[in-house]
Amino acid sequence: ISSFRYLKSLDVEFLKIDGELVREIACDPIQREMVAAIHRIGESMGIQTIGEWVENSEIERALTDIGVDYAQGYGVGRPVPFID
Repeated sequence: ISSFRYLKSLDVEFLKIDGELVREIACDPIQREMVAAIHRIGESMGIQTIGEWVENSEIERALTDIGVDYAQGYGVGRPVPFID
């Protein structure tokens, strides 16, 4: 939580929500509320949010319901190499 004070002073477009929080949101109401709170903080600052470790459709649906802008993880797509 102390890092939120730094967020206010940074000029960022995206706020990545750690996978340790995201991976349990489909089954843990406290984790879900924590992710929702982080998203609301980002939203109030005009910062888009990204949920990490999206491994299945339940997690993706929970993030969508919360309003998280982007998902990252094997549940939404495997990593691919950059094209030269």
